[in-house]
Amino acid sequence: MRVLLTGATGLIGGAILQALLRAGHQVLCAVRDPARLPAKGPQCGGMAVDLAAVPSADWWLPRLRGVDAVVNAVGILRESHGQTFEALHDRAPAELFRAGARAGVRCVVQISALGADASATTPYFRSKRAADEVLRWLPLAGAIVQPSLVFSPQGPSTALFLTLGSAPLLLFPLRGAMPVQPVHLDDVVAGVMAVLAAPPGRLETIAFVGPRPQPLRDYLAALRRQVGLGRGPLVLPMPVALFRWGAGIAGRVPGSALDADTARMLLQGNAAPPERFAQLLGRAPREVDTFISPEEGDSLRPQAVLGWAQPLLRLALAALWIWTAIVSFGLYPVEDSYALLARVGLHGAVASLTLYGAAALDLLLGLLTLAAPARWRPWVWLAQFALIAGYTVLITVFLPEYWLHPYGPISKNLPIMAAIALLWALEPRRR
Repeated sequence: MRVLLTGATGLIGGAILQALLRAGHQVLCAVRDPARLPAKGPQCGGMAVDLAAVPSADWWLPRLRGVDAVVNAVGILRESHGQTFEALHDRAPAELFRAGARAGVRCVVQISALGADASATTPYFRSKRAADEVLRWLPLAGAIVQPSLVFSPQGPSTALFLTLGSAPLLLFPLRGAMPVQPVHLDDVVAGVMAVLAAPPGRLETIAFVGPRPQPLRDYLAALRRQVGLGRGPLVLPMPVALFRWGAGIAGRVPGSALDADTARMLLQGNAAPPERFAQLLGRAPREVDTFISPEEGDSLRPQAVLGWAQPLLRLALAALWIWTAIVSFGLYPVEDSYALLARVGLHGAVASLTLYGAAALDLLLGLLTLAAPARWRPWVWLAQFALIAGYTVLITVFLPEYWLHPYGPISKNLPIMAAIALLWALEPRRR
């Protein structure tokens, strides 16, 4: 079979591509940059196309010659410059489907989303539903598949849920009681392959869901157990309005999987009857408790914990630097500060410049810890490490008795430096 696949560089599309190639099909991948395709070879061809520009049905028609099936796996969770829900989820797929009907394509599989129905409230769901409706009116066989929350160790939404599940304490609206029905990516791919192997005679809408609904907090607890962190997390109630407000703030962070729309989708819940999907698979979908193998759990645990521990560590360090600056500016008796500087050999104007200059530097480092652009952060960590190391050396030479202080004002520098080194090591390097 010759299959035209869109979205082949994405999570679901990439997995479908690998399955098609393993099954011996020829795949033509319509992507913006064919160089990014995860597979190469005679069975896998790339066709450069910018779906955000909405190619017309007339443009698609000659390119669908000899194509037996079309799989549309294009999807974005959030809009960005040049990539909109209207173009990528609605208008571009609609033109492709119209061309498919004119070209006599035997089967079309549209990867939609559970929730893309008449009650859709978010732009994400509404745009998916708009393309689904166009497809329903065309004389094509195949299926509109509507996955629930898709689990994959490589998925950004899975990373978010793993992070939430690994946290010791969570605040959630309704204590996380909203229903979800997660489905493993392997089952989603198996379902798509089953539709392609035996297309329904008339276009069918199929919910791709796990075997049963469960509260979100139970899903998080299952993920937590599977990465080896035991029982938990403790989930406490949070006002819905506060949750929505926090999601709106999170949506301004680049790469965040949580924003106002995804928060609304979580609050709405995500569940459907699983029987048709199980019939398609010829078996029950995978249980949530089997999503992660012990080996995968060992590798996912650090990633999950760092998802919340890394920003918490940044906040703690920022608070340390800012509080140190405030103390140095006058909360600590200035005379005592001058006395310490005198023991290092600094007096008069030089001592004042050193005291207030160091306080200003501490304040700057605290603010940069919170708000420095990603490209600056490695240098911020190095500056902090160097400054603390310098303080430690000076105090060791001029005030060695502080090493023997029962509160450990100097020995505590060692774990702080280790934490800064960890943050530096975790920063992605520019390629």
